[in-house]
Amino acid sequence: MKKILFISLIFAFFSCKKSEDFSLKNYHTFENKDDQYTGGIKMIPIKTPKGTFKVWTKRIGNNPKIKVLLLHGGPGLTHELYESFEGYLPKEGIEFIYYDQLGSYYSDQPKDKSLWTNERFVEEVEQVRIALGLNKDNFYILGQSWGGILAMDYALKYQKNLKGLIISNMVSSIPLYNKYAQEVLGPQMKKEVYAEIMQLEKNNDFSNPRYTELLFEHYYTAHILRKPQKDWPESITRCFKHINPEVYISMQGYSEFGITGDAYIKNWDVSKRLKELIVPTLTIGAKYDTMDPEHMKWMATQVQNGRFLYCKNGSHLSQYDDQETYFTGLIQFLKDVDEKKI
Repeated sequence: MKKILFISLIFAFFSCKKSEDFSLKNYHTFENKDDQYTGGIKMIPIKTPKGTFKVWTKRIGNNPKIKVLLLHGGPGLTHELYESFEGYLPKEGIEFIYYDQLGSYYSDQPKDKSLWTNERFVEEVEQVRIALGLNKDNFYILGQSWGGILAMDYALKYQKNLKGLIISNMVSSIPLYNKYAQEVLGPQMKKEVYAEIMQLEKNNDFSNPRYTELLFEHYYTAHILRKPQKDWPESITRCFKHINPEVYISMQGYSEFGITGDAYIKNWDVSKRLKELIVPTLTIGAKYDTMDPEHMKWMATQVQNGRFLYCKNGSHLSQYDDQETYFTGLIQFLKDVDEKKI
């Protein structure tokens, strides 16, 4: 009896080992994939009230159980914010998909402000999901900053299609974001610097080079990516060069200290609806973020199946300035959901 049990255990061990090796061995293969010709890139047609346009996606790797669609921030930035993922996820066999939203650099850029609404972007994500063949058995969304807003809105409508949700560096209420920026982050700056920035904003002098100079020197390097600007990764500087200001300003506005004016997301708030989310959810906050990490922690308690990841050395782009914490926690969450541990 013991001999039979021993043989069974040996067989099980080698069966599992073979399965793992097969998975990693085939992670980068394009065999039987319809995007081999383009190296994983697909231009996906998106139907909108203003016609059909194409958005850019690129698949990295193969994993039939874990496919992570990355929703970039901005709005109007690009997938380039996520290029650091290539240093961590492939070795774990995790498939992820770059995606430039409509209006962003690698996708079509129609000139129609009526397209820049949360509701239309949600339907765009759903069309991307269908085109890529993603479903509740493998489909994860990771949204950061504005991408986190889009991820929450998508999940509140289509969570039946999701296996897991990651809300990275984004709170669930713009009014609360405004309050944190104006009452906590702003006053942390040198008084004379903050006063000068506020005067420039009061004068609507956002195109003044001095405004950008002050933000980079005193705000972005403290709360967006905690490195001197000369040391920022090339992928981030390239991403900033590729921003579509029409999309960004239409939805986010000019100010970096809250959403003001007639920006589309000015009054966005789903904090009272978080309890509707039953899909496993990871919220990621950081000590030096532009978003209140305590609110991110609270969000994880409001969803029905939540977990919080705190990046103690990170800021808004924690995937760069606190990589060890960020990717360790993200990978563990993806594996735990896949193994039904959460």
